[in-house]
Amino acid sequence: MKKALIFLLILLLPLNVLAYSSRIIPGGKTLGIEVQNDGVIIIGFYKINNKLNKNDLKVGDVITKVNNKIVNNVDDLVTEIENNVKNDKVNFTVKRGTKNFNTDFDLIFSGGIYKTGIYVKDTVTGIGTLTYIDPETRIFGALGHEITEGTTGKLIEIKTGSIFKNSITSITRSKVGSPGTKNARFYAGDTFGYITKNTDKGIYGKYTSNLDNYETLEVGKPSDLKIGSANIYTVLKEEEVKSYEINISRINQDANIKNIRFNITSQELIDATGGIVQGMSGSPIIQDNKIFGAVTHVILDSPTSGYGIFITTMLVEGESA
Repeated sequence: MKKALIFLLILLLPLNVLAYSSRIIPGGKTLGIEVQNDGVIIIGFYKINNKLNKNDLKVGDVITKVNNKIVNNVDDLVTEIENNVKNDKVNFTVKRGTKNFNTDFDLIFSGGIYKTGIYVKDTVTGIGTLTYIDPETRIFGALGHEITEGTTGKLIEIKTGSIFKNSITSITRSKVGSPGTKNARFYAGDTFGYITKNTDKGIYGKYTSNLDNYETLEVGKPSDLKIGSANIYTVLKEEEVKSYEINISRINQDANIKNIRFNITSQELIDATGGIVQGMSGSPIIQDNKIFGAVTHVILDSPTSGYGIFITTMLVEGESA
């Protein structure tokens, strides 16, 4: 009876089984990133015959249907408007936040065509840094923060997305109050993988390119990270991934994403960039030959300082990619 009781207790204990590997491939290379939003984002309005034609719409709204027909991109939107005009109106299905609604939208006939008076966008392209690849599942994580549409600040709800080769051509340096940027040449036809998730903890998907001759690092537990010297992997020229020294000054176990406060101490990196620049987000943070996190934010009034997210947070977020 005693043995049976012990057996039942063991069966009832919760099992905390993680899908990610204990050793992962560290990133550092710069990625070209292209994502298509699920629907067409309104990013502004323009005047037609000296009149703004907003109707009930706002910047940041997403048009998902015209007269109940799905629109995936700007071309679809134009086609469906042209095919469904009735009494100088069309009906839009609109997503605003978490809510969906329908509204009749007035079109204005001007210059021999119907015009909407709205600026729209369906695709965002940019650069960022690969953080890791799980060699067992081929799940990758990058950026450590979300992709947003630049005009509206709206999080992109990914319909499709890809990561692809690029080569850094120059650096616009950071200075107080103004983050710099990596400037790159894109090779959109040379894809590395596809994106399935865009969250406040990074972008995730499946890596489909060659993984021959890779090296792995142990996943560092947040409790093992120490104040003091560490390194980041990133690219400053063409496709060359190099290691640069940083100093970790603060560790916050309870923060959602800003877990690691650090300062760049590599004079080579400071001379080249002035500090943390756009495109560096996702650069892995390494200490004691373990990967502990990724660069996510620059502090604008002190561009050699920034924040990073724990790698374990990214790995958990990427499990369902």
